[in-house]
Amino acid sequence: METSAPAPGDALLIVDVQNDFLPGGSLAVPGGEQVVPVLNRALALFKGRALPVHATRDWHPANHCSFLAQGGIWPPHCVAGSEGAAFAPALALPPGAVVVSKATEPGKDAYSGFDGTSLAQQLRAARVERLFVGGLATDYCVLNTVKDALRQGFKVMLLLDAIRAVERHAGDGAAAIREMTALGAQSVRVSDWDAEQPSAHRSGSARAR
Repeated sequence: METSAPAPGDALLIVDVQNDFLPGGSLAVPGGEQVVPVLNRALALFKGRALPVHATRDWHPANHCSFLAQGGIWPPHCVAGSEGAAFAPALALPPGAVVVSKATEPGKDAYSGFDGTSLAQQLRAARVERLFVGGLATDYCVLNTVKDALRQGFKVMLLLDAIRAVERHAGDGAAAIREMTALGAQSVRVSDWDAEQPSAHRSGSARAR
């Protein structure tokens, strides 16, 4: 079985960890704040190994079609340039992280980070073969991003301890995970990576922290 720890040819893709999806936001995902420290562990490892990091964000116009006033199913959220659209302050994105804005047109929604963006081309240009995915929300933007990543031919490692679901309907999160794994995504946990590292590397990492 291939290692789940990041290696050359891998990239980290963080999906929509924005203020409006965290506690106090207009579309808060239950437990959404819990993904931040887990993703920060992943970010530290990817940064330490000089591996690419991409971060998607909803970047909606004020009259976006997904909003209730325009007949959509969501309250207004992640309006471009607003505080709600900003990444979580505690998320330790490195300066070199590539930010991918999606759902930027009033009449077109886009749950996937690949929909209407150049993400696939960017990943191929960086010679990425395997994509580690975490963020918000499991049953919408993570699900659709993973499905498109698989369609584009990338191997996907789904970070189970770094995703949370909206759960508009009970069980949506679990159903999304089942769908992603059935399509070929491999479920892993950031917490598993320590066990895969040589003891000397682990002790060195501990000293660095």
